[in-house]
Amino acid sequence: MLMDLYTENSDEMDTKIKKYLRGEGANLEVLKDKKLKGQLAAREELYGKSAKAAAKAEKWLMPSEGGYLEAEGIEKTWRIKQESIAREVDILSSKNQYDIVLPELGPYTLDFTSSGRYMAVAGRKGHLAVIDMKNMGLIKEFQVRETVRDVVFLHNELFFAAAQKKYLYIYNRDGTELHCLKEHGPVLKLQFLKNHFLLASINKFSQLHYQDVTTGEMVGNYRTGLGRSDVMQVNPFNSVVALGHSNGTVSMWKPTSAAPLVKMLCHRGPVSAVAFHSNGHLMATAGMERKIKLWDLRKFEVLQTLTGHAKTMDFSQKGLLATATGSFVQILGDFSASQNYSRYMGHSMAKGYQIRKVLFRPYEDVLGLGHSMGWSSILIPGSGEPNFDSWVANPFETSKQRKEKEIRSLLDKLPPETIMLDPTKIGTVRPSRKKEQPTKQEREAEMEAAIAAAKDIPIKKKTKGRNKPSKKLRKRQEGVERAKRPFLEQQMDEEESSKKKRLKLNEEENQLPKSLQRFARKKAT
Repeated sequence: MLMDLYTENSDEMDTKIKKYLRGEGANLEVLKDKKLKGQLAAREELYGKSAKAAAKAEKWLMPSEGGYLEAEGIEKTWRIKQESIAREVDILSSKNQYDIVLPELGPYTLDFTSSGRYMAVAGRKGHLAVIDMKNMGLIKEFQVRETVRDVVFLHNELFFAAAQKKYLYIYNRDGTELHCLKEHGPVLKLQFLKNHFLLASINKFSQLHYQDVTTGEMVGNYRTGLGRSDVMQVNPFNSVVALGHSNGTVSMWKPTSAAPLVKMLCHRGPVSAVAFHSNGHLMATAGMERKIKLWDLRKFEVLQTLTGHAKTMDFSQKGLLATATGSFVQILGDFSASQNYSRYMGHSMAKGYQIRKVLFRPYEDVLGLGHSMGWSSILIPGSGEPNFDSWVANPFETSKQRKEKEIRSLLDKLPPETIMLDPTKIGTVRPSRKKEQPTKQEREAEMEAAIAAAKDIPIKKKTKGRNKPSKKLRKRQEGVERAKRPFLEQQMDEEESSKKKRLKLNEEENQLPKSLQRFARKKAT
């Protein structure tokens, strides 16, 4: 019995070690160089040790494993209903499946904290609430008696921002109004950049605002110039804000630039939704022409085009993509790890409730839905990260841990200048710029100055017979020639290179057929 258990554990460990090894090892037998053979053997041994250490860390520090729905035979995963899933899961997980119906206050939008412990909900008719998802306890709810378009948590659950009819407001978890940010105007969408403590908003007049919530300073205020937009999302990898516009473009912004970093023509119609993968390299966009596109942001190329419409989208921590339109939610998954998404699950809302927002809950296999009659929660197996890092996001943190984390995150706060498309460039050396070539007048002036300096050099007086005027004149002429030589050599090199270019152009022109020779580049005169 013990032997079987040991064999099973060793097999499991070997599988995990293979996962962390850097491919197959080098074949050292064919090498004749003893020194190289010894160096490669030492390196392979080091790779093996590091893979073993990583496998041990995974075994003890990440004990939970994520799982997906698996169909048997001809059964399809997207045909499995939520009722069937609820019957099979444990009691704790089944509590995450519920519907809250508040027909007079919707439609609702929602937001989770980074740990997934708390949820803020906002009804269009002015209802705001903060809920503890661990015990499903209501912390606070209140009525602001005016339109609320969006809600977002700040750095933790103690503060949240609400985009109301005229202005942007910040409340604490007790419902006390702390700030009224009139500079933002009538805000349509909100995002919070947690590493930089920046609150980003886009208003009705297509103005993008960045405000530092620690100092209150307005870091950036820019007009997009692309019309009204209510599609806004932050890339978690580099904190660049993406806006979707009615002309089919997606623009990407940073707080220190008045012009967009990137403008991408993604769709032929208005962009209805944008979402980013947690790795930051994959972007999903949805257009009104009933197309969903997946983009590789490293090359700005389309990876996959899917048929379908989506008014709201969101990526889970494990890479599942939730899309919703009308009363139907569809979950897409990449199970082959080849950036090829296919249908995974589906869910239709009861009585045709119109979905306004979909958002995955971190560290849980749960999808939150804000709809026209309240909000709901459904189970999506395999969507959440099974192991949380308590230094990053702790769902079970105490008030003391929260205070320490707040101080630590303020000390680690990044300046707005660090927001860029490729954050790996931070800390690298800027490449030296090529020197601009001087003009002909500047070269002539430099040569004249060098000749004048050579003429002014005093000549030593020598003994009788060696101090003739003709010798002095010859020495002065030699000095002038030495001063002129580098300029003349540079001029000859340039003339030679230009001659080579002319010859090359002539060859290219001769290679072209007569009908196309008139389109060849003109010779420099």
